[in-house]
Amino acid sequence: MPEEDIHPLRRRMVEDMTLRNFDPRTQETYIRAVRSCSRYCGRTPGELTFEDVRRYQLHLTQSGLAPASINGAMVALRFFFRVTLKRPEALDYIPIARQPQRLPVVLAPDEVARLLQAAPGLKWRTALSVAYGAGLRAAEVVGLKVGDIDSQRMRIRVEQGKGRRDRDALLSPHLLATLRNWWKVARPPVWLFPNRLTSFNAVTPRSLNRAFHVAVRTAGISKPVCLHTLRHCFATHLLEQGVDVRVIQVLLGHKKLETTSVCTHVAAKTLDGIESPLDLLRLRPPPA
Repeated sequence: MPEEDIHPLRRRMVEDMTLRNFDPRTQETYIRAVRSCSRYCGRTPGELTFEDVRRYQLHLTQSGLAPASINGAMVALRFFFRVTLKRPEALDYIPIARQPQRLPVVLAPDEVARLLQAAPGLKWRTALSVAYGAGLRAAEVVGLKVGDIDSQRMRIRVEQGKGRRDRDALLSPHLLATLRNWWKVARPPVWLFPNRLTSFNAVTPRSLNRAFHVAVRTAGISKPVCLHTLRHCFATHLLEQGVDVRVIQVLLGHKKLETTSVCTHVAAKTLDGIESPLDLLRLRPPPA
């Protein structure tokens, strides 16, 4: 959309988010939430009232949308009112619903092994192995570049992960062997997992998600799992090995650490002694 066609209020909201260093994907999500509320209520964003937002929230709840998705929309609307419209009372008038605490589904190690072996091709098996073996999010996996693999330090550099924070992830011997086999076959120039049509673009999280579900079906796994399940499995299997939970928090890149400096110190001292759960599967690296 040309700059001159952007509504001043929308431009102001984008500027407010940019000043706070919001991730571009977060900005798009916030803009979409305000637009959806505006369309439902039949008003421009600048005309929205707290009563309008209340009706919209009730509509989303009655439509059966997941509480987490509803809360995401309300957080965006809170920001719009509180920051862009300078209405600080938004925190009082736009409630956040309590979410039921459910334990994530976790696969047993043998199920993870079956899933990885059932991946549709070497590229997807390697990418899913990274998701599990290093505990990365989908966007972090597809955002990896060849230069992010540090075989000297046995680390994977994750740049601008969730919350726009860089971190080091675990690179295990088995995962390194798998990545080397993939590199010998594909020779990716920049992106570790390039798009099939053009190597100048990386694959998308959606493509990785499709490959994951193909592997799930092929492996005969009936549990209600999603791609993020591999990340939960990574953390759970490390915990079952007796790895300190503070180290796991650092490896996952979670924001809420008791003391970031202490946790980073702990991770730096103990990372070399950690065996990735991927190595414990004793899988043979896929042939090059």
